[in-house]
Amino acid sequence: MPTYEYACDSCGHQFEQFQSFSESALTECPECKGSIRKVFSNVGVVFKGSGFYKNDSRATPSAPTASTSSEPAAKPATPASSE
Repeated sequence: MPTYEYACDSCGHQFEQFQSFSESALTECPECKGSIRKVFSNVGVVFKGSGFYKNDSRATPSAPTASTSSEPAAKPATPASSE
C-alpha cells in the first residue's frame, strides 16, 4: 500500500498516511482541521536501460583454449579409401 505525505496549509503540520490507490485524497488536517495538500518529492530509485543481468558486475572466468594447451594438436584421421 502506498504512503502519501501531506502538509497542512494552516498550521504547517506534516504527516504520512497509508492509502490504497482507490481511496480519495485527504482534505482535512488532523491537528487543526485546516486544509491540507499532498507533498511530492523526488523518487529514491530510478531504473533506466534495457535491464540488469547477473553477470554485469563480475568478470567471467576464462576457459582454457586449444592454443594455450601444452599438448600438440592431434591430426585428424583420414578415412581409408576403398578403391
